[in-house]
Amino acid sequence: MAAQTESGEGGDDGGRAGDARADGGLRDRLVYLAVLSRPRFWLYLAGPVVVGVAAAASAPTDLFGLESVALFAYFLVPANVFLYGVNDVFDADVDEANPKKDDREARWRGDPVNTAVVAGSGLFGLGLFALVPRVAWPWLAAHFFLAVEYSAPPFRFKTTPLLDSVSNGLYVLPGVAAYAAVSGSNPPMLAVAGAWLWTMGMHTFSAIPDIEPDREAGIRTTATALGERRTYWYCAATWGLAAVAFAAVDLRLGALLAAYPVVVLGIATSGVDVDRAYWWYPVINTVVGMLITLGALWRLVNG
Repeated sequence: MAAQTESGEGGDDGGRAGDARADGGLRDRLVYLAVLSRPRFWLYLAGPVVVGVAAAASAPTDLFGLESVALFAYFLVPANVFLYGVNDVFDADVDEANPKKDDREARWRGDPVNTAVVAGSGLFGLGLFALVPRVAWPWLAAHFFLAVEYSAPPFRFKTTPLLDSVSNGLYVLPGVAAYAAVSGSNPPMLAVAGAWLWTMGMHTFSAIPDIEPDREAGIRTTATALGERRTYWYCAATWGLAAVAFAAVDLRLGALLAAYPVVVLGIATSGVDVDRAYWWYPVINTVVGMLITLGALWRLVNG
């Protein structure tokens, strides 16, 4: 009886230990996937959806329609798991020497579960095509194509100077798709061009901290080709053109976007460490996106 009791108690302890290990393993995986998805940058995909919906809405009910909610929900988290997961899969060797992966980001853990989650996040996004009107399909298709081919063969745009910058229009395409889904028509092409130019500047600025690791790894980007000083000027030029394009749509939008070339030139001339300035931009972008959205909502409320 004693032996049986000890055995039973030992089995219970073993079960509890197994549950604890399982819970710890699940928690560790969820934390890893959250870090992989770059929470600081979640609004880089979901924010344009908010702006696109607000700009396209003709009635308050449009803000919370099925298409609006589904697009925002997908591009807030699953799309970021997919985008950055694909990036990390094909950058695994390069990231071994990338200092950003030591604290704020995570290096790829290539086990089957993580791979399945990343792939599943992409497949989940294909369900959006069943929810939105056909006018939004080309924009969604372009987003998914660029989200994969930015990092993956055969194109791997991120390793070709200028194409790495141009292909980052993928970040505004969710917003364009959202506008098309809500309004039933495409947004002004000057607004799309301005937003695309904005992403080009944003991407290239964010590549400045990676110039040395990328050069050591033999990766060629717009930033490595130009060098730090000329990259600042490239960013100022693309952001300046973005401001001009938006000004042609609405002078207030142009004035707001003009903050970007001013800030980057201030960074270039002040000697502020770019590794520090790099982390200001999620806040700057959130504030600018919020102001654009509030402006659109004001128009909606006031007719």
